[in-house]
Amino acid sequence: MSDPSEPVLIDPQDEPIIDTFDLVFLISAGLVAVLYLFREAIFGPKKPSALPPPVAIPRPPQKKDKNFIKKMRNTDCDMTLLDDFPDDCLAFFLMATYGEGEPTDDAVEFWELINSDNPEFSKGMPIEDKPLSSLRYVVFALGNKTYEHFNAVGRLVDSKLSEFGATRIGERGEGDDDGSLEEDFLGWKEDMWKAVCDAMNIDPNDSQNHRTRIAAYKITELEHYDNDTVFYGELSEHALNSGTRISYDAKNPFPSAITASRELFNSTDRNCVHMELDITGSGLYYQSGDHVAIWPINPEQDVYRLLKVLGLWDKKDTIVTVESTDPSASKKHPFPVPTTYATIFRNYLDINSPASRQFIATLANYAPTEEGKSRLTTLGQDKEAYRIEVADAHLTLGEVLELASSNGKQLDSIPLDLIIETLPRLQCRYYSISSTSKVAPTSIHITASVLRYQPLTSPKKTVYGLATNYIHQVHRKLNNIEHPDTSPYYLYSGPRDKYYDDSTNTIKFAIHVRNTNFKLPKNLKIPVVMVGPGTGVAPFRGFVIERAKYKSEGDTVGDTVLFFGCRKRNEDFLYANEFDELFTVLGENGKLVTAFSREQDTKVYVQHRLVEHQQYIWELIYTRGGYFYVCGDAKNMARDVNNALIQIAQTCGGMDENSSIAYVKDLRSRGRYQEDVWS
Repeated sequence: MSDPSEPVLIDPQDEPIIDTFDLVFLISAGLVAVLYLFREAIFGPKKPSALPPPVAIPRPPQKKDKNFIKKMRNTDCDMTLLDDFPDDCLAFFLMATYGEGEPTDDAVEFWELINSDNPEFSKGMPIEDKPLSSLRYVVFALGNKTYEHFNAVGRLVDSKLSEFGATRIGERGEGDDDGSLEEDFLGWKEDMWKAVCDAMNIDPNDSQNHRTRIAAYKITELEHYDNDTVFYGELSEHALNSGTRISYDAKNPFPSAITASRELFNSTDRNCVHMELDITGSGLYYQSGDHVAIWPINPEQDVYRLLKVLGLWDKKDTIVTVESTDPSASKKHPFPVPTTYATIFRNYLDINSPASRQFIATLANYAPTEEGKSRLTTLGQDKEAYRIEVADAHLTLGEVLELASSNGKQLDSIPLDLIIETLPRLQCRYYSISSTSKVAPTSIHITASVLRYQPLTSPKKTVYGLATNYIHQVHRKLNNIEHPDTSPYYLYSGPRDKYYDDSTNTIKFAIHVRNTNFKLPKNLKIPVVMVGPGTGVAPFRGFVIERAKYKSEGDTVGDTVLFFGCRKRNEDFLYANEFDELFTVLGENGKLVTAFSREQDTKVYVQHRLVEHQQYIWELIYTRGGYFYVCGDAKNMARDVNNALIQIAQTCGGMDENSSIAYVKDLRSRGRYQEDVWS
């Protein structure tokens, strides 16, 4: 839900972004059919797009058409037919878990089938008679270990299929989206593939099972074109037709002018920026608790590096079109075209996403020297070398390619279509809105902590979070602050220089709004308890402003309690003066509880303050039906806060461990315990 390399207000999905071809299917999640990918390596048909689940892998077609891709695109999967699964086929199940152990939307129907009291498949055979005895399957589970129900969906699907008589091939794979998903997949795939070959009687070394790579995209340089139709970073055709009245959304973001920008930290080595975005006339509407998406661009230093190492520098402004070579592909172009080589790397591809081991191993085939090939091969095959030299050092693709380019030699032999196929699209980053439309209906506020750090394995290098450093450069420009030469530089002027007005020193961001369920109770009298350390306080600023507004207008407002934590009150106490004024308005029904972790020998965090005020919290939540909100880090803080509330239920409510856990779960299920967290 945010920049994967920076601790912004919500997550990301910031998990790592997986950019290998195999893992594109993983990220699509749910129950998907990917064995066609492996079938490509075995039988050689042309690679398709990602498909709905699950799918059989037929033997090479003979007389009649067995194009299951065409069939599956025209029909939905009837999962009750699993009992008629051919015994010479193999099904792949890739199952993601989210929320409270829930399946993804596209797997709900299948999930309900296998979890029903009496699952009924097409032949009507009783479950005790093992109706899926002809089904052979492979399963890979995806989840995040920081959550309670880690990989619960994949594990249960595996268990149910086995219970119904199906036979699993190889071990069940489990991927952790909290930093190791790619390695989890690659490590599992090696043994899994051997088991698949044994089960299908396939010789993996048979030369007939391998083929020359087929380009996924055709790239054509244009000599004749209409410049008005060329995309220079615009995200939709609507952006090229500024005179047309349109609606703004995720596919067509609004160019929002920044009306205010200020530094929130009093620190020499850390920054946190407050910005206010004008949405007047956009038709966009938001409520406190919603998210705003900001579309970043890649730093010019990284764009230049990649253009040079790929031998495209002299052609960086050449107009090109990129088109899928698969005539049945649902998406003809990977991004808006025609465009330029420079724009592709600046605006459309996430060139700073982690370069995977598998991708690096593939790139080794195109190294210009044996030395470069050996270098990339080692990084692609040696897990530990990859971890230390690439992953932990956070090398970009351009930096990895420089390792293989002896004496700065260009790697123009690397197919650009391979890079376009493998790298993910550059995505927006989401931030919790720190204002309320009840007070500022035409202005959206964000609170962004700027990420930069030195990797342990490469202390001389600084890693910069993409979106927050883009925000920070714009903040510097707006406030006439010198931009350091060592910091990343972004073309904030935007496509065709439409995002910057020098005469008024106005800069715009491309934005859209995403509505959430992270909302205040409709009844103003209901108490609310908010826990938001660091930039996790962002949505609660909006909540408190809103509650204070109603209180100032004479409405009866229930207790409004905020637990805020940071390092030091004089360094990173966000919105300290504002909160003083707001809680003064709220009066005796308002309470701000702070935890300054580094102002004493023993660190004190928000979860400790919760326990200190446990009787009051229990009164608000249990006796008076209050709502409990948490925003911030999911890995540690959110988990510790959850445990603190369980402890309070035991101490103040007299519950045993199981009952207290059940009580907190019940609060969640009723929407009275809400989280906006990231890992």
